[in-house]
Amino acid sequence: MQTRPGLGVAMVLAAAALWGTTGTAQGLAHGQLTAGWFGALRLVVATGFFALYAWATHRRCAFEPVHGPLPWSGVLGAGICMAVYNLAFFAGVRLTGVGLGTAIALGSGPLWAGVLQAMVTRQLPSARWWLGTVAAVGGGAMMALSSNSAGQGLSWPGIALCLASGLSYAVYTLLNKQLVRYASAASITLRAFGVAALLALPAAWIEGGAPAPVAADYWAVAYVGVVTAGVAYLLFSQALRHISAATGVTLAMGEPVVAFTLATLVLGEQPGAMALAGLVLVIAGVLVVVRAELRAARAQAPASQPQSARIAALTSSPSSSTDMA
Repeated sequence: MQTRPGLGVAMVLAAAALWGTTGTAQGLAHGQLTAGWFGALRLVVATGFFALYAWATHRRCAFEPVHGPLPWSGVLGAGICMAVYNLAFFAGVRLTGVGLGTAIALGSGPLWAGVLQAMVTRQLPSARWWLGTVAAVGGGAMMALSSNSAGQGLSWPGIALCLASGLSYAVYTLLNKQLVRYASAASITLRAFGVAALLALPAAWIEGGAPAPVAADYWAVAYVGVVTAGVAYLLFSQALRHISAATGVTLAMGEPVVAFTLATLVLGEQPGAMALAGLVLVIAGVLVVVRAELRAARAQAPASQPQSARIAALTSSPSSSTDMA
């Protein structure tokens, strides 16, 4: 399949924009659901969305593998990682505070992805990629730490949970990158989120007992399930056909930029100088990573061109015609 890195970049940034609306939707709802139930029901609604999408497309590839048998070990692993990502993030943030927990979870994801991708492919990302990633991670940390986590004691278990959340997200992305070679994005996300929902529901019950939602909770869960999980992860999975997993995780750092903007414009929060500086760093880092990804794609294009196409190009060139004449 022909890769289009520009399209992949645009898809991840669009997904990140949708992810960035999650906090605002939850904040506007003022519901009664615990964080565990909110995350678990988000996975359930997203699974339903993927099932409906697959049915509505009426395409064989929406349900069945298209390039050989689907590796169910990878699907199971992706589902477990998605469940761990949600559960560890909410638990870690509760122990460390929103600012520090978010900075560790979101900031460690790209670094985990870069290291893991290097271990799998035996090829380190470029220096330009690392520069952009470190800038984006640093900016995201500044934005998160400028919030209200000061005054909460340091919790090493909470930090470990947030690191586990970032690692789980990175592994999910790497597994997803492999799985989209075998089946459609809708098929992969349907199965992975189904596994994640089955794991998250009993965990939410153990944590908070039976849920007691109010009307606002239904609207908020429906929105985050369909839009910020369903549509967003469909875009993200499709994008991994065109870009590397490590770049996908780094570009997802666009999420705090959208969340920051909405919190300022919709919720009326007043950002400080540190948050604004972090915003600039995230945007600059993402742009550097985009440039690195496009540059790498251009460098690989001649090598990945089929030999027959290269021979045809040589034989049809003006110089070849002149020599033959």
